[in-house]
Amino acid sequence: MVAATETADAIDAGRVLRLEGVSKSFHRGGELVRALAEVDFAVGPGEFVVVTGPSGAGKSTLLHVAAGLEPPDAGRVLFGDEDIAALRPNRRAAFRRRHLGFVYQSFNLVPTLSAVHNVSLPLLLDGVPARIADARATALLERVGLGDRTGHLPAELSGGQMQRVSVARALVAEPAVLLADEPTGNLDTRSSESVLTLLRDVADEQGTAVVMVTHDAAAVEYGTRQLVLVDGRAEERAAAWGLGE
Repeated sequence: MVAATETADAIDAGRVLRLEGVSKSFHRGGELVRALAEVDFAVGPGEFVVVTGPSGAGKSTLLHVAAGLEPPDAGRVLFGDEDIAALRPNRRAAFRRRHLGFVYQSFNLVPTLSAVHNVSLPLLLDGVPARIADARATALLERVGLGDRTGHLPAELSGGQMQRVSVARALVAEPAVLLADEPTGNLDTRSSESVLTLLRDVADEQGTAVVMVTHDAAAVEYGTRQLVLVDGRAEERAAAWGLGE
């Protein structure tokens, strides 16, 4: 494994996350479906990349491969100079907890845990003392506007509030990269705008590299770059719709 200082140097140099010649296929109904076809893609600190494309184009697969949740059939997934796919499963899971945040469309909160304990959970799993983990989680919930909801269970929160808890949980370990899979897919317009603004602020103010998959055309204007996937192939656009107007 690359030493932490070497990984940090690579991140500082702007090489946060890179996909090089990544391909991924699945067997579905007796057919071989190519989800990703030799995709090259990179994201640096403070960038907010919006990934769009029709259903079945490979958008979620791109995020899952980038996060090390699924191995590529070919190509490499690099975090700094570290090949994520080459790590053993337990080390890959630890690597994700420390360096990657993931936001899901369905929130994926633990129903029996309060908001603050949902957010602190990744730190506790990584051995951080509960007092420190809860303090950091509380500070993040205050930052996302939920300082008065720290003790609430997920069932006591609105959809927008649950997604903000999910974003706070993804940020609690101060990851270099935040991956978001349809984070506004289950939200109304007002809640969607709140979450998208939060993600943009995370990129702008913290220098986090954000990669978001969406079907929402209005969400594209929040990004700094756009990646369009069609039939597993990627086309990059220099700027998102509406940027710089």
